[in-house]
Amino acid sequence: MRSVPFLALAGALSITALAGCGGGDGKSADAASALTIDSSDSKCAVSKVDLPSGTSKFKITNSGSKVTEVYFYGPDGKIVSEKENIGPGTFYEITVSLGAGKQQIVCKPGMVGDGIKQDITVSGTAAGNVDPRLVKAVADYRVFIDEQVADTIANTEKFVASVKSGDIAGAKAQFAVSRRGWETIEPVAEAFGDIDPKVDLREADLEKGQDWTGWHRLEKDLWVKNSVKGDEALADGLLTELKALQAKVHTADITPTSMANGAKELTDEVATGKITGEEDIFSHTDLVDFKANIDGAQKVYELIKPVVQEKDAALATTLDVQFVKIQAELKKYEKGDGYVSYDTVDKAKRKELGDAVNALAEPLSKLAAAVS
Repeated sequence: MRSVPFLALAGALSITALAGCGGGDGKSADAASALTIDSSDSKCAVSKVDLPSGTSKFKITNSGSKVTEVYFYGPDGKIVSEKENIGPGTFYEITVSLGAGKQQIVCKPGMVGDGIKQDITVSGTAAGNVDPRLVKAVADYRVFIDEQVADTIANTEKFVASVKSGDIAGAKAQFAVSRRGWETIEPVAEAFGDIDPKVDLREADLEKGQDWTGWHRLEKDLWVKNSVKGDEALADGLLTELKALQAKVHTADITPTSMANGAKELTDEVATGKITGEEDIFSHTDLVDFKANIDGAQKVYELIKPVVQEKDAALATTLDVQFVKIQAELKKYEKGDGYVSYDTVDKAKRKELGDAVNALAEPLSKLAAAVS
């Protein structure tokens, strides 16, 4: 399950999360002052378990043999922040501002199972002033989220109707379109961990004994079996889960910094799944998802841009340029109302797309700092 937290905004920003640049085996200027988390195949060692409320920087090092991910859970059991896909021998720096209470840091070697838990205690009260422009940005983003969920449901209803009627061509045509809204707000949607694996789990991510449902199960039947006979319950289940998301999404905890972190996570989704062709491995409709992820990240940036321009004009200029470049790259592959099949994009062209994503991701990783 790939999840990204969106945290609570209640007057002052008492809980925020900022994912910093990192990765690789290099060193950063801030690394020396960071708390450390050593994630190995058998442990989740945190250098300090009694922390003051407010901002703490963590340097997560993967000393194990498996790709790992690390989650920060608040006192209520909700995800406060997380970082996935930390490769063996690499590190990632993340700054997390935590509210008071007993909570947990969880390392998941192999990115499966319940993980290795480390209890921590956070004491005191964090407080701060909220720029009214950022309050408006959060409110406007909530409207955008509602619109995207509604769009997802409307298009999925058409997709489900085609599946249930056995209209293979119609279902294939509607598959990518039905996913577009979800992909645009994926970090928010994924925060509801009970829904995400039921609707968006890939076959490659299945755990032993886990039921496979959702879009990608239907995708395989459509493109590999060329039949959806008997899939009526699967199709109905997909729509049921999306409607459950619609009922819950207003409870999503959102802050300007979590919006910014979500924008970065959307580019990470492209870099780790869409570029490789692993996301829509049967339909090869990856570019539709790619476009939705980038559009979602750009929407966040546009909403908080006035503050970014004021605090870091150079960053705003760089992001303006890089968003134009990545959108121009995507435009090359437009075909009708959609995009070419991704299996027709050769290795060299995929590298060009990947380079454009990376050029955007680097400055985007600084976005949260500009609004924190």
